[in-house]
Amino acid sequence: MEWWKFLVLIAGSYLVGNIFFAKIISRIKHYDISKAGSGNPGTMNMLRNLGFSMGLITLLLDMLKGVIPSICGYLLFGGNFYDLITCNGASNQIACIGLFTGGLSALVGNIFPVFYYFKGGKGAAVMFGIFCAANPLMGIIIFIGGFLFLLLFDYGSLVSFSFVTIATIVEAYLLGIMSEDGNIVLSCLLFAMFCLVWFAHRQNIFRLLTGKENRLNFKKSFGKKLKKKV
Repeated sequence: MEWWKFLVLIAGSYLVGNIFFAKIISRIKHYDISKAGSGNPGTMNMLRNLGFSMGLITLLLDMLKGVIPSICGYLLFGGNFYDLITCNGASNQIACIGLFTGGLSALVGNIFPVFYYFKGGKGAAVMFGIFCAANPLMGIIIFIGGFLFLLLFDYGSLVSFSFVTIATIVEAYLLGIMSEDGNIVLSCLLFAMFCLVWFAHRQNIFRLLTGKENRLNFKKSFGKKLKKKV
């Protein structure tokens, strides 16, 4: 196995994770997202403060930070792009290790960015992007399910770590990690991503348990967007 490829993949993916589109978009809008709401440079804070469109754009761009490094990792270690888009990527375990190595590195870069003194985002959108790369069909289901969940419960953090948990379990099953022949490296990579996102949401979990978590007002924001179109 060519270890230099892993080093390049890890370093490059980590740097991609350091890009914060919420900061870029808010500056274009002459707004400082780091000083608004929770101060988190992520989808939910953008949606809460700059509206549905800006939140959606931020989500899609942040997901790309998970998609691109993951696909690069998969192809770098012999994976076939056709297998990915047909949800048959799990057939090549070495390529899958490359995929989740790239994804995990981007996730670490997002949560602990060196350019922002290791104070970053929560990583949920990046992790959704990783799952979209690993299994596009599951990614679409997660996206639709998360949207409907937000309409019902209006707590962005609850949606984030709930769907991260569900997606992790499903992906573990699809990769065969739960079987006796499961790959220990894939298990560790997937578990590390899961733990990182939950760790990043620790304050949100505490606020949810104490009834102090901020509501998203998603219905109101989405309703305004629909009225403008009408």
